[in-house]
Amino acid sequence: MEQENDWDRDLLLDPAWEKQQRKTFTAWCNSHLRKAGTQIENIEEDFRDGLKLMLLLEVISGERLPKPERGKMRVHKINNVNKALDFIASKGVKLVSIGAEEIVDGNAKMTLGMIWTIILRFAIQDISVEETSAKEGLLLWCQRKTAPYKNVNVQNFHISWKDGLAFNALIHRHRPELIDYDKLRKDDPVTNLNNAFEVAERYLDIPKMLDAEDIVGTLRPDEKAIMTYVSCFYHAFSGAQKAETAANRICKVLAVNQENEHLMEDYEKLASDLLEWIRRTIPWLENRAPEKTMTEMQQKLEDFRDYRRVHKPPKVQEKCQLEINFNTLQTKLRLSNRPAFMPSEGRMVSDINGAWHKLEGAEKGYEEWLLNEIRRLERLDHLAEKFRQKAAIHESWTDGKETMLTQKDYETATLSEIKALLKKHEAFESDLAAHQDRVEQIAAIAQELNELDYYDSPSVNARCQKICEQWDALGSLTQNRRESLERTEKQLESIDELYLEYAKRAAPFNNWMEGAMEDLQDMFIVHNIEEIQGLITAHDQFKSTLPEANKEREAIQAIQAEVQKIAQYNGIKLAGNNPYTTITPQSIDKKWEKVQQLVPQRDQALQEELARQQSNDHLRRQFANQANMIGPWIQNKMEEIGRISIEMNGTLEDQLTHLRQYEQSIIEYKPNIDQLEGDHQLIQEALIFDNKYTSYTMEHLRVGWEQLLTTIARTINEIENQILTRDAKGISQEQLHEYRTSFNHFDKDHSGVLQAEEFKACLISLGYDVENNKQKRTGIMDSDDFRALLISTGNSLGDAEFARIMGIVDPNNSGAVTFQAFIDFMSRETTDTDTADQVIASFKILAGDKNYITAEELRRELPPDQAEYCIARMAPYTGPDAVPGALDYMSFSTALYGESDL
Repeated sequence: MEQENDWDRDLLLDPAWEKQQRKTFTAWCNSHLRKAGTQIENIEEDFRDGLKLMLLLEVISGERLPKPERGKMRVHKINNVNKALDFIASKGVKLVSIGAEEIVDGNAKMTLGMIWTIILRFAIQDISVEETSAKEGLLLWCQRKTAPYKNVNVQNFHISWKDGLAFNALIHRHRPELIDYDKLRKDDPVTNLNNAFEVAERYLDIPKMLDAEDIVGTLRPDEKAIMTYVSCFYHAFSGAQKAETAANRICKVLAVNQENEHLMEDYEKLASDLLEWIRRTIPWLENRAPEKTMTEMQQKLEDFRDYRRVHKPPKVQEKCQLEINFNTLQTKLRLSNRPAFMPSEGRMVSDINGAWHKLEGAEKGYEEWLLNEIRRLERLDHLAEKFRQKAAIHESWTDGKETMLTQKDYETATLSEIKALLKKHEAFESDLAAHQDRVEQIAAIAQELNELDYYDSPSVNARCQKICEQWDALGSLTQNRRESLERTEKQLESIDELYLEYAKRAAPFNNWMEGAMEDLQDMFIVHNIEEIQGLITAHDQFKSTLPEANKEREAIQAIQAEVQKIAQYNGIKLAGNNPYTTITPQSIDKKWEKVQQLVPQRDQALQEELARQQSNDHLRRQFANQANMIGPWIQNKMEEIGRISIEMNGTLEDQLTHLRQYEQSIIEYKPNIDQLEGDHQLIQEALIFDNKYTSYTMEHLRVGWEQLLTTIARTINEIENQILTRDAKGISQEQLHEYRTSFNHFDKDHSGVLQAEEFKACLISLGYDVENNKQKRTGIMDSDDFRALLISTGNSLGDAEFARIMGIVDPNNSGAVTFQAFIDFMSRETTDTDTADQVIASFKILAGDKNYITAEELRRELPPDQAEYCIARMAPYTGPDAVPGALDYMSFSTALYGESDL
């Protein structure tokens, strides 16, 4: 440690600091010297002989220094002081500018510096908080301890302590019972400081090292004095903290021991209780005394189930918890370096597992015994109940069977009914045979009950005897009924064969008549003559089959007549209608009459539809003849107009005259369109939706007619605009011809407009240099054609210049240039036109070279109406040379042209 070099400067700058250091350092020295039974009064005088200085170092270091010299001579004192300084240096402290002579001479500044060096080394240097040491560690400790307190913000060792709250906070943090911190006020520092110093002296054995008035009365308290004072608090509380830590360690060890002992006691008690329960339960499970009744055995089973559901589960949990507690206890003992727990004899985990295994063995045997006993008693009850159920089912089945077998229902039955009765009887015989096994089962059960000495065997035997006798009687009655049914069946078979033949032939004939009636009444929709003629042909073919159908009808009716004849001859009473069909002879005759009525009605409907389709076909032909002439006529006219606008035969006036005559001839053709509209209306009213005689529709022709009128009108308008442009710009007929020739050449698709690339190519072909915007320009073009032309001629077009030109000819960004826009551009490029700059120059001449013009000058130089026009539209001039009534002719001229001319 190196002594601070600003010691002399600090004392010279503020004598109050020296006073504070004297008090603090003196008190600090006495707090240690009193342990040796002495003290100092004057810090620079009492250390001059070196004796108390050496004693102080022995007390604070706990080490012995060399024996001091007791002489009164100066050399003895210097030697003693040097021994002390050598000891300080041996502790790693480098003393600068402090010599034994200055101490012996009573130099106050050097003496205070030496004491401060001792304080730093022995009271502050060893302080360490979070890897910081000495001053920074002490400051960090103060900040941590005072952080929770309001109005305390420790940032240094001078003004942060001036109000006394930091001292009180340190005490309250460690000994809250000594200070009522909430009653302290920041605006009363003297009271706060005195309170802290007095409490520290009285209860913490920290002597009062400063006066409150000295700290408050100083603008900036001495840092070394405050640090010395605060280090005493640190050492006082750090000792208490060590004692607290030691006590906590002891408490923790005792708590672990107490917890382990508690776990041991719990284990012993749980183990004892569980083993006692097992001891009491096993004899109950080993009891095998049988019961006489099913109810008593079921009660035993219910008791066993209660044991499994209610009594055993908590014991299973206790056993599991016991093992968990044992393992937890052993783990805690091992982690805390304690010997393993050894339960008392017979209560080891293995002992408990053995007893539990024996319990489960007894439990399993008891359960098996219960189930076997219950099965034995259940078998007897089951056999008796089974006999009663089977006997009741058999008796229920035989109930009414004798009456059924003795009835004479077959005497008035039809053949189908007889056959049904035979099938029913066969089914009964099968059922009877199946019941033979049931009767035998009933007898076998009765025999087993007798062998097992069932208590109610007499009633079982009587009931079984009755069932067997009744079974024999049913067998005889069944055989008799079969013979009667077979005899009656043969008598009715001959009649049934005729019924079957009738049904086989009547069904398809009936279906044919129903289909014929449906077809004859079916609605039909046709769209042309071919379709209606197809329906008429099909109907004629149907009519040709009617005679053969009538022969089949007569044959079917003859079969029914034969049935009636056989029944009358043999005296057989027919029970009802034909069992094989619901089709009666009467229904056949009725449907045949309906077919005869529908045939002429169908003839009439088909002829009416034929006449309507013939009329529709006439309307189609009439419309098609007219449309097939008008469609090509419109197409030809469109092509002729295109040729007129491209070929440029004669002057523009000749072309205009020719086009107007052409327009008149088109208008005169309008009646043909009107006539076609009338024919189209008739077709729509007739609901005709197709026309194989023409590919033209009315909508297509309307669009073509309207496009024709629009094209001729637009072409006339273009010629008129060209005349206006020619006359206004003074363009010759030859120039117009040249422009049209170039335009037509690059209009590859003859659309009447140039795409951007076509326009650029046209410009270059006319000699227009797009890269040089200072010379006259004569062309247009775009895209692939233009790129090819560039490569072939070695020219190039600037994109910026061409974009400027396209902005003129195509302001709407449509991507196409019309011939009129092309003419306007070329006329502007090849003729002299007025510009905004020229008009401004003209106004400047009228204004006498001024930047503004007055109303009087305008009225003097221009016609009255034009002068007033300018005055009304010119804005007031606001330039620095403006005069009242000055008008701005520059903005007016610019507005006339919108943007400056190119």
